[in-house]
Amino acid sequence: MSAQPPFFVALAQVNVTVGDLPGNVRLLEEAARQAYAQGARLVVAPELSLTGYPPEDLLLRPAFLDACEAALLGLAQALKDLDGLHLVVGHPARSLGPDVRTKSVGAPRGFNSASVLAGGLVLGTYHKRELPNYQVFDERRYFVSGRDAGAQALVVTVAGAKVGLLICEDAWFDEPADAAVAAGAEILCVINASPFHQDKQQEREQRMAQTAKRVARPLLYAHMVGGQDEVVFDGASFALDAQGQVCARAPSFEAALLPVQFTWAASGLWQPSGPVAEVLGAEAQIWQALVLGVRDYLGKNGFPGAIIGLSGGVDSALVLAIAVDALGPERVRCVMMPSAYTADISWIDSRDMVARLGVRYDEVPISPMVAAFESALASEFAGLPVDATEENIQARVRGTLLMALSNKSGQIVLTTGNKSEMATGYCTLYGDMAGGFAVIKDVAKTMVYRLCAWKNAQATRRADGSVGPVIPERILTRAPSAELRPDQKDQDSLPPYEVLDAILERYMEDNQSVADIIAAGFAAADVERVTRLIKINEYKRRQAPIGVRVTHRGFGRDWRYPITSRFRA
Repeated sequence: MSAQPPFFVALAQVNVTVGDLPGNVRLLEEAARQAYAQGARLVVAPELSLTGYPPEDLLLRPAFLDACEAALLGLAQALKDLDGLHLVVGHPARSLGPDVRTKSVGAPRGFNSASVLAGGLVLGTYHKRELPNYQVFDERRYFVSGRDAGAQALVVTVAGAKVGLLICEDAWFDEPADAAVAAGAEILCVINASPFHQDKQQEREQRMAQTAKRVARPLLYAHMVGGQDEVVFDGASFALDAQGQVCARAPSFEAALLPVQFTWAASGLWQPSGPVAEVLGAEAQIWQALVLGVRDYLGKNGFPGAIIGLSGGVDSALVLAIAVDALGPERVRCVMMPSAYTADISWIDSRDMVARLGVRYDEVPISPMVAAFESALASEFAGLPVDATEENIQARVRGTLLMALSNKSGQIVLTTGNKSEMATGYCTLYGDMAGGFAVIKDVAKTMVYRLCAWKNAQATRRADGSVGPVIPERILTRAPSAELRPDQKDQDSLPPYEVLDAILERYMEDNQSVADIIAAGFAAADVERVTRLIKINEYKRRQAPIGVRVTHRGFGRDWRYPITSRFRA
């Protein structure tokens, strides 16, 4: 093939909202027009960007699929004045016939698809072949494989270049890419909605590099960004050359339009180039995921702000710092609810932190309310020892107060429990678990401290104009405590967090057995204790708010264990 003139592509890293078809169409049209004005003739939007991802059981509603078809055609018409523009957009597409997997005879059966729009028309449509059904993915519930339906590879010619389409999981397998190359693709174009978890970005780039090298073709990877309930999409769209080297990368955790120039190289292959954003470190990735998850959950659901029950401890301090980064101090309110067991330093440190961040702060002592509950229950509890019941009354009084303030103001309560606590049940139903969004429910206690240290190391401007740490050092150095009884410490009830979190990671995230973990050198008593707590507290987790997923397995969509179970290995 003779040399070709250079051409420009734009990867449209958009933050869409599930079900907001008019809003998503506007975002896609704006991105396409901006890219076209900058010289791009191929604009690539993410997987299911027309609908948002994942649309879940909306895909089972015929009315939703009707609206999707109309939105797709409307988007094509809206761009028909842009001569030479080709837009790749992800969307659901119907197939013929009832879904035999359901009892509803008329239930729609569809594809996860990508269409090429140009000149007001849908030039062609590709149907995803590999349907993931693990972790947070449940695509076989909604889609059939394009391969099973006999769909072919789709290669479109743009500015003299032949571009083969793939959708997300397709690029992790050999056959879809091979089919595109066999159909003449000179460039692979992969559209994606791949939820974030720690180290996922590096994993994606490495796997796509293997694909690019294997087929000796450059590869475009257009990725979604934004929060959708418990999952977050981290962006970081990229372009690879045929040797698997990153030649362009969009920033992480923000909407962006990544320009990629393709030039014809002496090797007889297209060579991409463009700006290359940095890869964030682990703590920075998790921090930005949590911030984006909070911002989009509140923003897309219309909450005016957030309320946090501040305790003077590290978990609520972390949630407060994340909320301020996500929403701004003017949309965050903190309430300190001291009891008879609240240490003076908890008051002092809480006041110090809210002053640094400039958020609204109120104090509501709960001792009179706790006393009223205890008085009402005195005859029932006569002669019985004091135990966790009385501790839970304190937590539930606080939960009631926070929910009352939430109801009155419309602000959502952000709970402050971490993954270690959610795993072991070191939390109170209708107490500290009461709220609408659990910001750090997938953040282990050891990572809580790492994130706090990372945040304090950043050059953060505080409310008084100074630059420095926002979390008081004493919050990070004092022993963690729920402060529900005199001199209480977390480690009175739990193994050291370094041990607990290591066992939790092996058992819950990596599916290792009790025997395997003991064989790895952990004390049998600790392993038996932690795994037993994980099992018996499933009922609590079922009643917990959703929260941001940042590990490869969280207590949410990808954790589906029975409450009633006698399996103990």
